Amino acid sequence: MGFAWSWGPLGWLIPSEIFPLETRPAGFFFAVSSNMICTFIIAQAFLTMLCQMRSGIFFFFAAWIVVMGSFAVFLLPETKGVPIDEMNEQVWKKHWFWHRFFKPEDEQQAKC
Repeated sequence: MGFAWSWGPLGWLIPSEIFPLETRPAGFFFAVSSNMICTFIIAQAFLTMLCQMRSGIFFFFAAWIVVMGSFAVFLLPETKGVPIDEMNEQVWKKHWFWHRFFKPEDEQQAKC
């Protein structure tokens, strides 16, 4: 119940809000398929890990929650009130980390 009310829906919610219209289908495909693959791997390995690590498995997953929380706080931008078609200009190009993956406007126009 705790997962369903916290991190569970974020695998569906975040990709639907942060990808711009041009890359939304590919980004959502990658996000959902990687979520399903990771869920399958965890489901296959959980019982073996539980038998080997015993209570250490809960610390293992707690460490991953810290990693996920840090990623969300530092690398996911706030998208509240931003229209989808302006996501690149208002969010991604102004973010402290992700702006380096966008080419300046004059380089894009020179290639056309």
